[in-house]
Amino acid sequence: MIKYFHRKSKEFYHKFICLKGDPRRISMGMAIGVFIGMTPTIPFHTVLVFAFILPLRQNLTAALLGTWVMNPITLPLFYLVEYELGRLLLGWERFAIVFNEISFGNILEIGWEIFYPLQIGGLILAPLFAVPAYFITYHAIMAVRGKGNADCKGPAEEI
Repeated sequence: MIKYFHRKSKEFYHKFICLKGDPRRISMGMAIGVFIGMTPTIPFHTVLVFAFILPLRQNLTAALLGTWVMNPITLPLFYLVEYELGRLLLGWERFAIVFNEISFGNILEIGWEIFYPLQIGGLILAPLFAVPAYFITYHAIMAVRGKGNADCKGPAEEI
């Protein structure tokens, strides 16, 4: 398991440092991806990335990599923090899931009681991660390109 994560992190690093294109576009793509990744819209992350990246003409690969800020390891922690933040901002009590009757309407009501504070919290936290992601990415790209990286001999992504 540790070897798997080590290998995946190396692949991520290699794809990231070998991206071609304007560092500002790559950094903006990463920031947009992180912003989208921080929102509780997991089934729609890829669709949202395309919806924002293509018209804005930013780096698609960086944005897709950025959405991985929300992954199976970080998701429970982020969602808990986002839910609690949203709940506090809305002034709502903690929601206890109780099934008196299982019906589509009850499931939708329970979903709304959880999703709405989760979305509010996600929209508050997203810029707090996306803005630093832009600057960290930009400075990392400039540092790597300034040194000249021999690891990027093969074809790299530019979208």
